[in-house]
Amino acid sequence: MEDTIFLLLKITIKTTHKDIHEAIRELQTKTQLTVSSTKKVKVLKTEIMQLKTKTL
Repeated sequence: MEDTIFLLLKITIKTTHKDIHEAIRELQTKTQLTVSSTKKVKVLKTEIMQLKTKTL
């Protein structure tokens, strides 16, 4: 069976960005994510979904 699931991440940060949306945008573009397959679950694709942040 093939399906799509959503796993949430909780990330605590400290930043020098003046706007939190800049920090979020940076993390969305620079983060590398690895989700490994298990004996009974084969990971076919992973992606970081882009959060729609405010633009200044």
